[in-house]
Amino acid sequence: MSRRKPSLQLIQDANQQQFKKGSNRLQPKISDLDIFDPLTPTQKAFYDAYPTSSCMLLHGSAGTGKTFIALYKALEEVLDKGTSYSKVVVCRSAVASRDIGHLPGNEVEKTEVYMRPYIDMCQELFPDKQQAFERLQESKRIDWMITSFIRGITLDDAIIIVDECQNMNDMELNSIMTRIGHRSKVIFAGDFKQSDLYSKRNDMSGLQKFMVIADLMPSFKVFEFTPEDIVRSDIVKEYILAREQYETQYTT
Repeated sequence: MSRRKPSLQLIQDANQQQFKKGSNRLQPKISDLDIFDPLTPTQKAFYDAYPTSSCMLLHGSAGTGKTFIALYKALEEVLDKGTSYSKVVVCRSAVASRDIGHLPGNEVEKTEVYMRPYIDMCQELFPDKQQAFERLQESKRIDWMITSFIRGITLDDAIIIVDECQNMNDMELNSIMTRIGHRSKVIFAGDFKQSDLYSKRNDMSGLQKFMVIADLMPSFKVFEFTPEDIVRSDIVKEYILAREQYETQYTT
């Protein structure tokens, strides 16, 4: 008795199942996430407050790890099956310190350059997983958007990281706050001293106004990072301290 050959559909189904199994093995899990303990008292204060906070603002000096620790804690919670959070949404403005009009590609391709810091951070967070950011995107655990496309949506069951928020005007910050849905939390990170908008007279940073509003909200927790919190490198810390000294002595 001759054996019947499997149908093309059966072969395709088997290949699809095998692909899914292989793909699942590549997806970062919470057990793949490296452990990063807080390096400064301000980082520790954020870690301690994070589990019970729904609105947070990490404000202050460059090189203090604001975005990194926000992404770390957010992914830690999203990958924990015991929480209701389904994804991390990284949101930032498309405004840059230089005009991007000369860059090749369409609008989406031009803004992809802003994803690079998060790709690098995810690789550091998941050192044993290749293309960690892309894998997290494939599994819908992380999403990326610019403020131009946030209107009209509601972000439920998400942890929203609003990065470089000093480059957002009042309208952009207002749009983000009014998009936050049920069972979500939001983390803002920025430093109004680093704003790329100050040269644009009619497009000033909304962060200073936003900080005043946040202070009026009981649920909002603000963490101030100073040059003493800089962890990027000793030379960055020395430079920031010297720059602040210069501004105090020569520009006031």
